[in-house]
Amino acid sequence: MLAHLRKHPACRVILVDKTDRLYRNLKDHATLDELGLIIHLVKEGEILGPDSKSSEQFIHGMKVLMARNYSLDLGEETIKGMTEKARAGIYPSYAPLGYRNVHGTNGKRTIGPDPDRTPIITEIFECFAAGRHSVKTLVKELNIHGVRLRGRKLYSSNVHHILRKRLYSGDFDWDGTTHQGTYEPLVSPGCWQRVQKLLDARAANHPRKVKHDSHTPVWCTAAIEVACSSVN
Repeated sequence: MLAHLRKHPACRVILVDKTDRLYRNLKDHATLDELGLIIHLVKEGEILGPDSKSSEQFIHGMKVLMARNYSLDLGEETIKGMTEKARAGIYPSYAPLGYRNVHGTNGKRTIGPDPDRTPIITEIFECFAAGRHSVKTLVKELNIHGVRLRGRKLYSSNVHHILRKRLYSGDFDWDGTTHQGTYEPLVSPGCWQRVQKLLDARAANHPRKVKHDSHTPVWCTAAIEVACSSVN
C-alpha cells in the first residue's frame, strides 16, 4: 500500500475498517502521517487528514497507542502459552518436515508422524549415520533414487538442516532450553547423537575428501521404495 501511495501522489485517500486494522505501532502511524493522507475510519465514523483538529488527532493517537498495547499484550500471552506447552513436552509451533499438526489425547494441538514423509526423514538419518557419505554425496544418492520432500529435489542445505534438528530424536529446543517431547520420535537418540558427531567431525576437518567404495553403496532399498511410493 505504501509503495502504491508513493508511486501515485494523486492517490491520497485510504478507506479502512478501524484504527487497529491500519496500524498497531507508532512507526507506521508516523509514516502515514508524513504522507499527508486522508484516512476514512468506517466503523469509527471518522475522517482524519492534515486539516483535522488537534483534538481529533489526539484521540486518534490514543487509539494507536491502545492498538499497540493490545498487540503487545497478545504477543506476551501467545509466548506465555507456547512456553507452557513446551514445558509440558508439546512442540508449540508448526510441524516440521516429517510431522504434521494433530490433536493430542488431551485435546491440545501437538505433532505426529506424517506417513508420507516420515520414512524419508528416518532414511536420511540412518544412511548418514552409517558413515559412508558426506551430506553432499548423500543428497546426490537420494536424488538419484528419486527421493523428494514436498515434491522437490533435495539440496545439501536443507538436508544438513534436517540432520541438525534435535526435534527428530524426541527432544526439542525452545527459547534456549531443551525439552523432552511427548510426541513420537522419528529417530533414536543414539542415531541422532552419532549423526551430530559425524557432522562435527566433518566440519572440523573441512575441506575433506570423502572416499567411496567401487561397489554400489549399501542402501535400505526397501525403505527408500516405501518412501518414494508414499510421496508419489
